[in-house]
Order: sequence, then C-alpha cells, then structure tokens
Amino acid sequence: MNCKVTGVLAPTVTVFISSSLNTFRSKKRYSRSLTIAEFKCKLELLVGSPVSCMELELYGVDKFYSKLDQEDALLGSYPVDDGSRIHLTDHSGARLGEMRTCPGWRSTRSHKKPATRGKTRSASVRFFLKRSKLGRYNEEERAQQEAEAAQRLAKKKAEASSIPVGSRCEVRVAGHSPRWGTVMYVGLTDFKPGYWTGVRYDEPRGKNDGSVNGKCYFQRQAKHGTFVKPAVVTMGDFPEEDYGLDEI
Repeated sequence: MNCKVTGVLAPTVTVFISSSLNTFRSKKRYSRSLTIAEFKCKLELLVGSPVSCMELELYGVDKFYSKLDQEDALLGSYPVDDGSRIHLTDHSGARLGEMRTCPGWRSTRSHKKPATRGKTRSASVRFFLKRSKLGRYNEEERAQQEAEAAQRLAKKKAEASSIPVGSRCEVRVAGHSPRWGTVMYVGLTDFKPGYWTGVRYDEPRGKNDGSVNGKCYFQRQAKHGTFVKPAVVTMGDFPEEDYGLDEI
C-alpha cells in the first residue's frame, strides 16, 4: 500500500541502495518524478539485476515502510526521504556475489559479464523510450524527420536533373583548383547514397576511370574520371584544354 507524501518536498532525494547480490550499500540521488519502472531501469545499471527479476522494499532508519510494487507510481508517491534505504531482492536465482541468471542469461561469477547483458540493457532503454514517447517512438517527430529527409532527397534530385549528360562543365571542390571536363553520368550510385555526377576530366586529375568498386558507370582512361556532388558542378561553354601534344 502506497503512503502518499504531503507537504513541500525537494525534487530529488538521496537514498541508500542495498541488494541481495552484494554486501555493500550505494548512496545515490534520484528524482522523485521517476516512475518505479524507470527507477528499476536505473537500478539495473547500478546493481546488475534485470528489471523483471527485481523486488523493491523501502526502509526508514529502523523500520520497513512499503514495497515499491506499483510500476506506474512515482517514486515521490512513497514516503522516501533523504537517508531512506531501498533494498533490491533479486529473484533470478543468483546467490550473493553472483551475477543474474534470469531466463536467457548465462550463469557466471561476478567478474564475468553475462553473454546477453547488452541485450537486456538495450531492452530496458527501449522500454523507457517507448513509455516516454521519445526518440523513434515519438510518431510525430519521426514523421517530421521522414518528411525532411524526403524533402532533402527531392532537392538533390532536382539539382542532379538540371545537369545534362554530355555537357561541358567546371568542377570546383574546396581545396582544389577548378577543373574542366564533360559530364558522363548523373544519378544514384552503389558506392554511396544520394545523387552523384560522373565527370570525365580533360586532364588526368581524377580518381578513377569511371568505375568504382568494380561497377562501371562510364568508360574513360585511368585518372580521368571522378564522381562529385551536383552542387559543385557548373555548366558552361568550357573549351577542351589543349595540351600541345602536336608541338615538337
């Protein structure tokens, strides 16, 4: 039975945490606005007992007060004061000095980590996020993010579609001098997401021959091909550079 706290209380409370899995006590400060379910998730990280195997009891200085067994009740709805002790009894079957052995857990000594510890911790975090409607569990936020991503992709597609294959262009990439060439490919690729422009440079200042990771997007001699984002490509009447190969 919950004993409702009356009067003005501090938003946080300092309590001692004891456990059936160890002999020492931890002094911790917690928000009174935590639900018991959320409080158990924090204790899991501190003590090592899975949430599903916990039984919590609240003690005053010298007497037992109540069991903390209402998952959706607030910690502050119990008579928790500074200096109170919350005792965690682990029902996984583990003995003093051992880690938890709930179903799905491997029995180990305390100096070893259970094989699925990370999975259970992740499950607890997912439970908290889902309950609080945070992160990917916030449908409105997720819908907005998906809409923004679709808008960005549409913008990139529009940029790419404005660059006709076969047109002369100038490529300006930060840290490099301008380079002239011919557009040979525009579209999606397998090597990276998004829209890319394949350019055949007039001179061997590129990174490939029009192929990346074994896939050919256009054919050109080595070091004459490159792939850049459409935003750095400018269309124009750029004459092909003459290297003076006919000179003596």
